[in-house]
Amino acid sequence: MIRVLLADDENLIRSALAALLALEDDLEVVAQAASGDEALAMARAHAPDVAVLDLQMPDLDGITVAGRLRTLLPGCAVVIVTGHGRAGHLKRALTAGVRGFLPKTVPAPVLTDVVRTVARGGRYVDPELAAEAISAGDSPLTPREADVLELAAGGAPVEEIAARAHLSPGTVRNHLSSAAGKLGAANRHAAVAVARRHGWIG
Repeated sequence: MIRVLLADDENLIRSALAALLALEDDLEVVAQAASGDEALAMARAHAPDVAVLDLQMPDLDGITVAGRLRTLLPGCAVVIVTGHGRAGHLKRALTAGVRGFLPKTVPAPVLTDVVRTVARGGRYVDPELAAEAISAGDSPLTPREADVLELAAGGAPVEEIAARAHLSPGTVRNHLSSAAGKLGAANRHAAVAVARRHGWIG
């Protein structure tokens, strides 16, 4: 029996997935969560074999949860399902140790097969998302520029970003300016939009 944790902040989708997986003789949904923090708590409590995580959730996104699960429960394979498959998200997910990555539009039998595949130690990446990731290329941003840009996404002032990133305001301005230049954006707000569109920041 493969023990599965489901995490999605949309109750209807999560319930539908749980009902779908319950139809399979070899799959058992042992826990459900509506946020990244809750997913980690449920994983600690139930030690699932596979965690099926939504990419975008409140507090921690699916990729961040996947990275933490790799340390917390190394034996738990992670599948990310997303309605927003971007090339950069796929690359971040693979770096975080995610074993399956697929859009929410896949047919039910594909999802159940992917859960079985990753539970056996295999991998599955949706072919269309993989092709997009290859054609999009790598992010031109340094990890620090990406971090600062992500902190700027909520409209925080430079001083607040500096405090949260443990940098000086001048360094934050330099990173934001550099990121905007690399992305061909007129300002940091436009840079955030470009980086998000490509999945280079969350």
